[in-house]
Amino acid sequence: MSEFVHELLLRTAAAKPRARALTYLAQTMDYGTLAAQVRAVAAAYHGIGLGRGERVAVYLEKRFETVVAMFGAAAAGGVFVPVNPLLKAEQVAYILADCNVRILVTSADRLRLLAPALAECPDLETVVVVGTVDKDISVGRAKLVAWDKLSSCRDTPALPRIIDIDMAAILYTSGSTGKPKGVVLSHRNMVAGAKSVSSYLENTADDRLLAVLPLSFDYGLSQLTTAFHVGASVVLLNHLLPQDVVRAVEEEGVTGLAAVPPLWIQLSQQKWPARTSLRYITNSGGAMTRTTLDALRRVLPETKVFLMYGLTEAFRSTYLPPDQIDLRPDSIGKAIPNAEVMVLREDGSPCAPGEPGELVHRGALVSMGYWNDVVKTAERFKPVLSPHSGLPLPELAVWSGDTVRMDDAGYLYFISRKDEMIKTSGYRVSPTEVEEVLYATGLVAEAAAFGMPHPVLGQAITVVAVLRDGQAGDGRALIDACKAKLPAYMLPSHVEIRCGSLPRNPNGKIDRKLLAQELTAQRAEAVA
Repeated sequence: MSEFVHELLLRTAAAKPRARALTYLAQTMDYGTLAAQVRAVAAAYHGIGLGRGERVAVYLEKRFETVVAMFGAAAAGGVFVPVNPLLKAEQVAYILADCNVRILVTSADRLRLLAPALAECPDLETVVVVGTVDKDISVGRAKLVAWDKLSSCRDTPALPRIIDIDMAAILYTSGSTGKPKGVVLSHRNMVAGAKSVSSYLENTADDRLLAVLPLSFDYGLSQLTTAFHVGASVVLLNHLLPQDVVRAVEEEGVTGLAAVPPLWIQLSQQKWPARTSLRYITNSGGAMTRTTLDALRRVLPETKVFLMYGLTEAFRSTYLPPDQIDLRPDSIGKAIPNAEVMVLREDGSPCAPGEPGELVHRGALVSMGYWNDVVKTAERFKPVLSPHSGLPLPELAVWSGDTVRMDDAGYLYFISRKDEMIKTSGYRVSPTEVEEVLYATGLVAEAAAFGMPHPVLGQAITVVAVLRDGQAGDGRALIDACKAKLPAYMLPSHVEIRCGSLPRNPNGKIDRKLLAQELTAQRAEAVA
Protein backbone atom coordinates (compact mmCIF):
# COMPACT_ATOMS: atom_id res chain seq x y z
CA MET A 1 0.00 0.00 0.00
CA SER A 2 1.36 3.41 -0.98
CA GLU A 3 1.89 5.89 1.81
CA PHE A 4 2.10 9.65 1.54
CA VAL A 5 3.60 12.13 3.95
CA HIS A 6 0.29 13.81 4.76
CA GLU A 7 -1.26 10.42 5.55
CA LEU A 8 1.05 10.12 8.55
CA LEU A 9 -1.12 12.58 10.46
CA LEU A 10 -4.41 11.71 8.74
CA ARG A 11 -4.07 8.08 9.80
CA THR A 12 -3.48 9.06 13.43
CA ALA A 13 -6.41 11.49 13.27
CA ALA A 14 -8.71 8.70 12.13
CA ALA A 15 -7.68 6.48 15.04
CA LYS A 16 -7.27 9.08 17.80
CA PRO A 17 -8.85 12.38 16.76
CA ARG A 18 -8.66 13.86 20.28
CA ALA A 19 -4.98 13.07 20.79
CA ARG A 20 -2.79 16.16 21.07
CA ALA A 21 -0.82 16.84 17.87
CA LEU A 22 0.68 20.31 18.28
CA THR A 23 1.32 22.87 20.99
CA TYR A 24 2.16 26.50 20.28
CA LEU A 25 2.22 29.40 22.76
CA ALA A 26 0.28 27.40 25.38
CA GLN A 27 -2.43 26.50 22.82
CA THR A 28 -2.97 22.96 21.60
CA MET A 29 -4.35 21.40 18.43
CA ASP A 30 -5.56 17.81 18.39
CA TYR A 31 -5.10 15.43 15.48
CA GLY A 32 -8.74 15.69 14.42
CA THR A 33 -8.57 19.48 14.13
CA LEU A 34 -5.20 19.32 12.39
CA ALA A 35 -6.50 16.80 9.85
CA ALA A 36 -9.62 18.87 9.19
CA GLN A 37 -7.55 22.00 8.55
CA VAL A 38 -5.10 20.13 6.31
CA ARG A 39 -8.01 18.81 4.22
CA ALA A 40 -9.62 22.26 4.06
CA VAL A 41 -6.40 23.96 2.96
CA ALA A 42 -5.74 21.22 0.41
CA ALA A 43 -9.17 21.83 -1.09
CA ALA A 44 -8.60 25.57 -1.07
CA TYR A 45 -5.22 25.22 -2.81
CA HIS A 46 -6.92 23.15 -5.48
CA GLY A 47 -9.66 25.75 -5.80
CA ILE A 48 -7.18 28.57 -6.50
CA GLY A 49 -5.48 26.58 -9.21
CA LEU A 50 -2.68 24.53 -7.64
CA GLY A 51 -1.86 21.66 -9.97
CA ARG A 52 -0.19 18.33 -9.33
CA GLY A 53 3.48 18.81 -8.52
CA GLU A 54 3.26 22.62 -8.33
CA ARG A 55 5.03 24.38 -5.49
CA VAL A 56 3.72 26.07 -2.35
CA ALA A 57 6.31 28.07 -0.39
CA VAL A 58 5.80 28.62 3.34
CA TYR A 59 7.72 31.57 4.79
CA LEU A 60 6.66 31.63 8.44
CA GLU A 61 8.07 31.02 11.89
CA LYS A 62 6.98 27.79 13.57
CA ARG A 63 3.24 27.97 14.30
CA PHE A 64 0.06 25.98 13.60
CA GLU A 65 -0.46 27.60 10.19
CA THR A 66 3.04 26.60 9.08
CA VAL A 67 2.35 22.91 9.63
CA VAL A 68 -1.10 23.05 8.06
CA ALA A 69 0.18 24.96 5.02
CA MET A 70 2.93 22.42 4.32
CA PHE A 71 0.95 19.23 4.80
CA GLY A 72 -2.04 20.76 3.04
CA ALA A 73 0.12 21.27 -0.05
CA ALA A 74 1.16 17.60 0.01
CA ALA A 75 -2.47 16.50 0.44
CA ALA A 76 -3.45 18.63 -2.57
CA GLY A 77 -0.93 16.84 -4.76
CA GLY A 78 1.45 19.78 -4.64
CA VAL A 79 4.95 20.24 -3.27
CA PHE A 80 5.72 22.27 -0.16
CA VAL A 81 8.84 24.45 0.06
CA PRO A 82 9.57 25.51 3.65
CA VAL A 83 11.65 28.69 3.62
CA ASN A 84 13.96 29.47 6.52
CA PRO A 85 12.30 32.36 8.40
CA LEU A 86 15.73 33.93 9.01
CA LEU A 87 16.36 34.57 5.31
CA LYS A 88 16.20 38.07 3.88
CA ALA A 89 13.81 39.19 1.13
CA GLU A 90 16.22 38.74 -1.79
CA GLN A 91 17.15 35.24 -0.65
CA VAL A 92 13.49 34.27 -0.30
CA ALA A 93 12.72 35.67 -3.74
CA TYR A 94 15.55 33.62 -5.24
CA ILE A 95 14.03 30.41 -3.87
CA LEU A 96 10.53 31.34 -5.03
CA ALA A 97 11.78 32.06 -8.54
CA ASP A 98 14.13 29.09 -8.70
CA CYS A 99 11.42 26.47 -8.16
CA ASN A 100 8.59 28.41 -9.84
CA VAL A 101 6.46 28.78 -6.73
CA ARG A 102 2.74 29.27 -7.48
CA ILE A 103 1.47 29.97 -3.98
CA LEU A 104 3.29 31.71 -1.11
CA VAL A 105 2.03 31.48 2.47
CA THR A 106 3.47 34.14 4.78
CA SER A 107 2.52 36.57 7.52
CA ALA A 108 1.41 40.16 7.09
CA ASP A 109 4.57 41.46 8.79
CA ARG A 110 6.88 39.37 6.62
CA LEU A 111 5.03 40.33 3.45
CA ARG A 112 5.64 44.04 4.05
CA LEU A 113 9.39 43.42 3.87
CA LEU A 114 9.19 40.81 1.13
CA ALA A 115 6.76 42.50 -1.28
CA PRO A 116 9.30 44.60 -3.29
CA ALA A 117 11.35 41.49 -4.08
CA LEU A 118 8.35 39.53 -5.38
CA ALA A 119 8.67 41.28 -8.74
CA GLU A 120 11.46 38.75 -9.39
CA CYS A 121 8.97 35.85 -9.06
CA PRO A 122 7.00 35.71 -12.32
CA ASP A 123 5.35 32.35 -11.58
CA LEU A 124 3.84 33.51 -8.27
CA GLU A 125 0.06 33.64 -8.63
CA THR A 126 -1.29 33.79 -5.07
CA VAL A 127 0.00 35.15 -1.76
CA VAL A 128 -1.82 33.76 1.26
CA VAL A 129 -1.52 36.05 4.28
CA VAL A 130 -1.71 34.94 7.89
CA GLY A 131 -2.97 37.95 9.82
CA THR A 132 -4.55 41.17 8.63
CA VAL A 133 -4.27 41.56 4.86
CA ASP A 134 -2.91 44.96 3.82
CA LYS A 135 -4.53 45.41 0.42
CA ASP A 136 -2.33 48.41 -0.30
CA ILE A 137 0.72 46.15 -0.58
CA SER A 138 1.67 45.46 -4.18
CA VAL A 139 2.58 41.85 -4.98
CA GLY A 140 2.74 42.25 -8.73
CA ARG A 141 0.15 40.26 -10.64
CA ALA A 142 -0.35 37.86 -7.75
CA LYS A 143 -3.58 38.04 -5.79
CA LEU A 144 -3.83 38.34 -2.01
CA VAL A 145 -5.88 35.78 -0.10
CA ALA A 146 -6.53 35.65 3.65
CA TRP A 147 -5.42 32.48 5.43
CA ASP A 148 -8.75 32.31 7.28
CA LYS A 149 -10.50 31.89 3.94
CA LEU A 150 -8.34 28.88 3.09
CA SER A 151 -8.57 27.15 6.44
CA SER A 152 -12.36 27.46 6.51
CA CYS A 153 -12.86 26.01 3.01
CA ARG A 154 -15.71 23.47 2.89
CA ASP A 155 -15.23 22.24 -0.68
CA THR A 156 -14.56 18.55 -1.28
CA PRO A 157 -12.98 18.47 -4.75
CA ALA A 158 -11.47 15.45 -6.43
CA LEU A 159 -7.79 16.06 -5.80
CA PRO A 160 -5.10 14.89 -8.24
CA ARG A 161 -4.07 11.26 -8.00
CA ILE A 162 -0.48 10.90 -6.87
CA ILE A 163 1.94 8.04 -6.27
CA ASP A 164 4.53 7.67 -3.55
CA ILE A 165 7.51 8.50 -5.77
CA ASP A 166 6.00 11.89 -6.67
CA MET A 167 7.60 15.03 -5.25
CA ALA A 168 6.42 16.02 -1.79
CA ALA A 169 8.85 18.74 -0.69
CA ILE A 170 11.84 20.79 -1.80
CA LEU A 171 14.33 21.72 0.93
CA TYR A 172 16.88 24.39 0.05
CA THR A 173 20.44 23.96 1.24
CA SER A 174 23.40 26.20 0.50
CA GLY A 175 25.53 25.07 -2.42
CA SER A 176 29.28 25.33 -2.91
CA THR A 177 28.74 27.53 -5.97
CA GLY A 178 26.89 30.20 -4.02
CA LYS A 179 23.16 29.95 -4.59
CA PRO A 180 21.17 27.46 -2.52
CA LYS A 181 20.20 24.14 -4.09
CA GLY A 182 16.74 22.66 -3.86
CA VAL A 183 16.82 19.04 -2.70
CA VAL A 184 13.71 17.25 -3.96
CA LEU A 185 12.11 14.73 -1.59
CA SER A 186 9.43 12.26 -2.58
CA HIS A 187 6.60 11.03 -0.40
CA ARG A 188 8.44 7.70 -0.18
CA ASN A 189 11.61 9.44 1.04
CA MET A 190 9.83 11.25 3.83
CA VAL A 191 7.70 8.32 5.00
CA ALA A 192 10.71 5.98 4.96
CA GLY A 193 12.65 8.54 6.99
CA ALA A 194 9.88 8.85 9.58
CA LYS A 195 9.64 5.07 9.97
CA SER A 196 13.40 4.60 10.22
CA VAL A 197 14.08 7.37 12.73
CA SER A 198 11.11 6.54 14.94
CA SER A 199 12.17 2.90 15.06
CA TYR A 200 15.64 3.45 16.52
CA LEU A 201 14.50 6.29 18.77
CA GLU A 202 11.70 3.97 19.94
CA ASN A 203 9.11 6.73 19.64
CA THR A 204 5.56 6.11 20.81
CA ALA A 205 2.35 8.08 21.04
CA ASP A 206 3.35 9.08 24.57
CA ASP A 207 6.32 11.12 23.33
CA ARG A 208 6.35 14.91 23.21
CA LEU A 209 8.98 16.31 20.85
CA LEU A 210 10.26 19.87 21.11
CA ALA A 211 10.75 21.50 17.69
CA VAL A 212 13.48 24.12 18.14
CA LEU A 213 15.12 23.79 14.70
CA PRO A 214 13.76 25.51 11.58
CA LEU A 215 11.29 23.36 9.66
CA SER A 216 13.21 24.26 6.51
CA PHE A 217 15.97 21.91 7.78
CA ASP A 218 15.50 18.20 7.12
CA TYR A 219 16.49 17.64 10.76
CA GLY A 220 13.84 20.08 11.97
CA LEU A 221 11.16 18.79 9.61
CA SER A 222 11.90 15.25 10.78
CA GLN A 223 10.53 16.13 14.23
CA LEU A 224 7.08 16.52 12.65
CA THR A 225 7.12 13.46 10.41
CA THR A 226 8.55 11.23 13.13
CA ALA A 227 5.92 12.35 15.63
CA PHE A 228 3.03 12.07 13.21
CA HIS A 229 4.03 8.53 12.23
CA VAL A 230 3.63 7.26 15.80
CA GLY A 231 0.91 9.66 16.93
CA ALA A 232 3.16 11.67 19.26
CA SER A 233 2.83 15.42 19.81
CA VAL A 234 5.15 18.29 18.89
CA VAL A 235 5.76 21.51 20.80
CA LEU A 236 6.58 24.35 18.38
CA LEU A 237 9.13 26.76 19.85
CA ASN A 238 10.70 29.88 18.36
CA HIS A 239 13.26 30.33 21.10
CA LEU A 240 15.35 33.41 21.73
CA LEU A 241 17.56 32.13 24.55
CA PRO A 242 18.86 28.69 25.56
CA GLN A 243 16.98 29.01 28.82
CA ASP A 244 13.75 29.16 26.78
CA VAL A 245 14.46 25.61 25.65
CA VAL A 246 15.09 24.39 29.19
CA ARG A 247 11.91 26.06 30.38
CA ALA A 248 9.86 24.53 27.55
CA VAL A 249 11.18 21.05 28.33
CA GLU A 250 10.13 21.43 31.95
CA GLU A 251 6.75 23.10 31.37
CA GLU A 252 5.64 20.94 28.45
CA GLY A 253 6.92 17.58 29.67
CA VAL A 254 9.11 17.13 26.60
CA THR A 255 10.52 13.63 26.09
CA GLY A 256 12.60 14.15 22.93
CA LEU A 257 14.86 17.05 21.95
CA ALA A 258 16.89 17.47 18.74
CA ALA A 259 19.53 20.19 18.35
CA VAL A 260 22.78 21.06 16.59
CA PRO A 261 26.21 21.35 18.26
CA PRO A 262 26.27 25.13 18.92
CA LEU A 263 22.92 24.93 20.71
CA TRP A 264 24.02 21.87 22.67
CA ILE A 265 27.08 23.81 23.85
CA GLN A 266 24.78 26.50 25.23
CA LEU A 267 22.30 24.02 26.69
CA SER A 268 25.06 22.08 28.44
CA GLN A 269 25.88 25.26 30.37
CA GLN A 270 22.32 25.91 31.57
CA LYS A 271 20.87 25.03 34.94
CA TRP A 272 18.63 22.01 34.45
CA PRO A 273 16.20 20.55 37.00
CA ALA A 274 17.50 17.61 39.00
CA ARG A 275 15.05 15.39 37.10
CA THR A 276 13.57 16.05 33.67
CA SER A 277 11.02 14.39 31.42
CA LEU A 278 13.63 14.01 28.65
CA ARG A 279 13.85 10.39 27.55
CA TYR A 280 16.37 11.14 24.81
CA ILE A 281 18.27 13.88 23.00
CA THR A 282 19.75 13.75 19.49
CA ASN A 283 22.60 15.57 17.80
CA SER A 284 23.19 16.11 14.08
CA GLY A 285 24.39 18.93 11.84
CA GLY A 286 27.99 18.57 12.98
CA ALA A 287 30.10 16.66 15.45
CA MET A 288 29.42 17.08 19.17
CA THR A 289 32.64 17.70 21.07
CA ARG A 290 33.60 15.39 23.89
CA THR A 291 33.46 18.32 26.34
CA THR A 292 29.88 19.10 25.39
CA LEU A 293 28.86 15.45 25.44
CA ASP A 294 30.30 14.95 28.92
CA ALA A 295 28.63 18.13 30.20
CA LEU A 296 25.23 17.09 28.84
CA ARG A 297 25.50 13.67 30.40
CA ARG A 298 26.27 15.30 33.75
CA VAL A 299 23.25 17.62 33.68
CA LEU A 300 20.95 15.01 32.07
CA PRO A 301 22.15 11.76 33.66
CA GLU A 302 18.95 9.80 32.95
CA THR A 303 18.61 10.93 29.31
CA LYS A 304 19.75 8.77 26.40
CA VAL A 305 22.04 10.49 23.88
CA PHE A 306 21.85 9.62 20.17
CA LEU A 307 24.72 10.94 18.05
CA MET A 308 23.68 11.08 14.40
CA TYR A 309 24.91 12.05 10.95
CA GLY A 310 22.75 13.16 8.07
CA LEU A 311 22.67 15.13 4.86
CA THR A 312 19.65 16.77 3.26
CA GLU A 313 20.11 14.62 0.16
CA ALA A 314 19.37 11.48 2.22
CA PHE A 315 17.51 12.91 5.25
CA ARG A 316 19.41 10.76 7.80
CA SER A 317 22.25 8.27 7.34
CA THR A 318 23.75 7.02 10.61
CA TYR A 319 23.25 6.93 14.36
CA LEU A 320 25.26 5.77 17.33
CA PRO A 321 23.19 3.85 19.90
CA PRO A 322 23.45 5.26 23.43
CA ASP A 323 25.02 2.05 24.73
CA GLN A 324 28.01 2.63 22.43
CA ILE A 325 28.84 6.17 23.53
CA ASP A 326 31.28 5.18 26.26
CA LEU A 327 33.07 2.87 23.84
CA ARG A 328 33.01 5.10 20.74
CA PRO A 329 32.19 8.71 21.72
CA ASP A 330 33.77 10.07 18.52
CA SER A 331 31.81 7.81 16.17
CA ILE A 332 28.78 8.75 14.04
CA GLY A 333 27.63 5.15 14.33
CA LYS A 334 26.27 2.80 11.70
CA ALA A 335 23.54 3.04 9.09
CA ILE A 336 20.01 3.76 10.26
CA PRO A 337 17.35 1.10 9.59
CA ASN A 338 16.44 0.62 5.91
CA ALA A 339 19.62 2.33 4.66
CA GLU A 340 23.03 1.15 3.53
CA VAL A 341 26.05 3.36 4.13
CA MET A 342 29.36 2.60 2.44
CA VAL A 343 32.84 4.08 2.46
CA LEU A 344 34.11 4.15 -1.12
CA ARG A 345 37.14 5.25 -3.08
CA GLU A 346 36.76 7.58 -6.07
CA ASP A 347 36.54 4.59 -8.42
CA GLY A 348 33.62 3.17 -6.42
CA SER A 349 35.55 0.34 -4.78
CA PRO A 350 35.12 -0.18 -1.03
CA CYS A 351 37.74 1.18 1.35
CA ALA A 352 39.55 -1.08 3.77
CA PRO A 353 38.91 -0.63 7.52
CA GLY A 354 40.58 2.58 8.69
CA GLU A 355 41.06 3.86 5.12
CA PRO A 356 39.52 7.32 4.47
CA GLY A 357 36.89 7.43 1.75
CA GLU A 358 33.66 9.10 0.75
CA LEU A 359 30.46 8.31 2.62
CA VAL A 360 27.91 6.95 0.14
CA HIS A 361 24.28 6.31 1.09
CA ARG A 362 21.79 4.10 -0.76
CA GLY A 363 18.22 3.11 -0.05
CA ALA A 364 14.71 4.49 0.25
CA LEU A 365 15.81 7.74 1.90
CA VAL A 366 17.96 8.93 -1.01
CA SER A 367 16.25 12.01 -2.43
CA MET A 368 15.26 12.55 -6.05
CA GLY A 369 18.09 14.99 -6.77
CA TYR A 370 18.48 18.75 -7.11
CA TRP A 371 15.65 20.83 -8.46
CA ASN A 372 16.21 21.84 -12.08
CA ASP A 373 19.94 21.04 -11.98
CA VAL A 374 20.83 18.00 -14.04
CA VAL A 375 24.58 18.62 -13.81
CA LYS A 376 24.79 18.79 -10.00
CA THR A 377 22.39 15.88 -9.67
CA ALA A 378 24.60 13.75 -11.90
CA GLU A 379 27.65 14.70 -9.82
CA ARG A 380 26.16 13.61 -6.49
CA PHE A 381 23.61 10.93 -7.40
CA LYS A 382 25.39 8.03 -9.06
CA PRO A 383 25.11 4.26 -9.26
CA VAL A 384 27.25 1.95 -7.16
CA LEU A 385 28.32 -1.62 -7.90
CA SER A 386 26.96 -4.59 -6.01
CA PRO A 387 29.70 -6.06 -3.80
CA HIS A 388 28.36 -9.53 -4.65
CA SER A 389 27.91 -9.48 -8.42
CA GLY A 390 29.90 -6.45 -9.55
CA LEU A 391 26.82 -5.25 -11.45
CA PRO A 392 25.41 -1.71 -11.06
CA LEU A 393 22.65 -1.61 -8.48
CA PRO A 394 19.29 -0.51 -9.90
CA GLU A 395 18.83 2.68 -7.87
CA LEU A 396 21.11 5.68 -7.53
CA ALA A 397 23.12 6.34 -4.38
CA VAL A 398 24.05 9.76 -3.03
CA TRP A 399 27.74 10.55 -2.70
CA SER A 400 27.89 12.79 0.33
CA GLY A 401 31.10 14.71 -0.39
CA ASP A 402 32.19 13.91 3.19
CA THR A 403 35.29 11.91 4.04
CA VAL A 404 34.89 9.24 6.71
CA ARG A 405 36.55 6.02 7.83
CA MET A 406 35.13 2.76 9.11
CA ASP A 407 36.66 0.67 11.89
CA ASP A 408 36.88 -3.11 12.02
CA ALA A 409 33.50 -3.31 13.77
CA GLY A 410 31.77 -1.28 11.06
CA TYR A 411 31.42 1.98 13.01
CA LEU A 412 31.96 5.20 11.07
CA TYR A 413 34.04 8.25 12.00
CA PHE A 414 33.73 11.65 10.34
CA ILE A 415 36.98 13.17 9.03
CA SER A 416 36.19 16.22 6.89
CA ARG A 417 34.11 17.79 4.17
CA LYS A 418 35.40 17.60 0.64
CA ASP A 419 33.98 20.92 -0.43
CA GLU A 420 34.48 24.36 1.07
CA MET A 421 31.15 24.76 2.82
CA ILE A 422 31.23 26.59 6.14
CA LYS A 423 29.44 24.84 8.99
CA THR A 424 28.43 27.50 11.51
CA SER A 425 25.77 27.36 14.23
CA GLY A 426 24.38 24.21 12.62
CA TYR A 427 23.96 25.93 9.24
CA ARG A 428 25.73 25.15 6.00
CA VAL A 429 26.85 28.46 4.52
CA SER A 430 28.23 28.89 1.04
CA PRO A 431 31.36 31.08 0.99
CA THR A 432 30.42 32.29 -2.48
CA GLU A 433 27.05 33.58 -1.28
CA VAL A 434 28.78 35.65 1.43
CA GLU A 435 31.30 36.92 -1.10
CA GLU A 436 28.56 37.98 -3.50
CA VAL A 437 27.05 40.21 -0.82
CA LEU A 438 30.47 41.68 -0.06
CA TYR A 439 31.01 42.52 -3.71
CA ALA A 440 27.53 44.03 -3.92
CA THR A 441 28.49 46.64 -1.32
CA GLY A 442 30.79 48.24 -3.92
CA LEU A 443 33.53 48.51 -1.32
CA VAL A 444 35.70 45.52 -2.19
CA ALA A 445 37.77 44.51 -5.18
CA GLU A 446 38.45 40.97 -3.99
CA ALA A 447 37.00 38.89 -1.17
CA ALA A 448 37.29 35.37 0.13
CA ALA A 449 35.10 33.82 2.81
CA PHE A 450 35.93 30.62 4.65
CA GLY A 451 35.43 28.92 7.99
CA MET A 452 37.85 29.01 10.89
CA PRO A 453 37.56 26.72 13.94
CA HIS A 454 35.45 28.22 16.73
CA PRO A 455 34.72 26.67 20.15
CA VAL A 456 31.01 27.54 20.11
CA LEU A 457 29.97 28.04 16.48
CA GLY A 458 31.86 25.08 15.09
CA GLN A 459 33.29 27.39 12.45
CA ALA A 460 33.34 31.18 12.39
CA ILE A 461 32.83 32.89 9.04
CA THR A 462 36.06 34.71 8.24
CA VAL A 463 36.68 37.08 5.35
CA VAL A 464 39.86 38.40 3.79
CA ALA A 465 39.20 41.33 1.47
CA VAL A 466 40.94 43.91 -0.68
CA LEU A 467 39.21 47.28 -0.88
CA ARG A 468 38.50 48.94 -4.20
CA ASP A 469 40.66 51.89 -5.17
CA GLY A 470 39.51 55.03 -3.44
CA GLN A 471 37.51 53.14 -0.82
CA ALA A 472 38.30 53.44 2.86
CA GLY A 473 37.09 51.40 5.75
CA ASP A 474 37.80 48.53 8.06
CA GLY A 475 36.39 45.10 8.78
CA ARG A 476 33.58 46.44 10.96
CA ALA A 477 32.36 48.68 8.14
CA LEU A 478 32.09 45.69 5.81
CA ILE A 479 30.22 43.64 8.40
CA ASP A 480 27.78 46.52 8.95
CA ALA A 481 27.28 46.80 5.18
CA CYS A 482 26.30 43.11 5.03
CA LYS A 483 23.68 43.26 7.79
CA ALA A 484 20.89 44.39 5.49
CA LYS A 485 21.47 41.51 3.09
CA LEU A 486 22.42 38.55 5.27
CA PRO A 487 20.78 36.80 8.24
CA ALA A 488 22.76 36.90 11.46
CA TYR A 489 24.16 33.38 11.13
CA MET A 490 25.71 34.29 7.74
CA LEU A 491 27.45 37.47 8.91
CA PRO A 492 31.26 37.33 9.01
CA SER A 493 32.72 37.16 12.51
CA HIS A 494 36.06 38.57 11.40
CA VAL A 495 37.15 40.60 8.36
CA GLU A 496 40.78 41.24 7.53
CA ILE A 497 41.64 43.99 5.03
CA ARG A 498 44.68 43.44 2.81
CA CYS A 499 46.48 45.33 0.09
CA GLY A 500 47.41 44.01 -3.34
CA SER A 501 45.83 40.84 -4.70
CA LEU A 502 44.67 37.70 -2.94
CA PRO A 503 46.49 34.44 -3.74
CA ARG A 504 45.20 32.25 -6.59
CA ASN A 505 45.24 28.50 -7.08
CA PRO A 506 46.35 26.90 -10.37
CA ASN A 507 42.86 27.34 -11.79
CA GLY A 508 43.03 31.10 -11.26
CA LYS A 509 40.52 31.10 -8.41
CA ILE A 510 41.16 32.82 -5.10
CA ASP A 511 42.75 30.21 -2.84
CA ARG A 512 40.54 30.08 0.25
CA LYS A 513 42.41 27.12 1.67
CA LEU A 514 45.74 28.95 1.56
CA LEU A 515 44.23 32.03 3.18
CA ALA A 516 42.82 29.90 5.99
CA GLN A 517 46.22 28.31 6.51
CA GLU A 518 47.88 31.74 6.63
CA LEU A 519 45.45 33.02 9.24
CA THR A 520 45.88 29.87 11.30
CA ALA A 521 49.65 30.32 11.22
CA GLN A 522 49.35 34.01 12.15
CA ARG A 523 47.17 33.20 15.15
CA ALA A 524 49.50 30.43 16.29
CA GLU A 525 52.46 32.80 16.03
CA ALA A 526 50.61 35.49 17.97
CA VAL A 527 49.82 33.04 20.76
CA ALA A 528 53.42 31.85 20.86
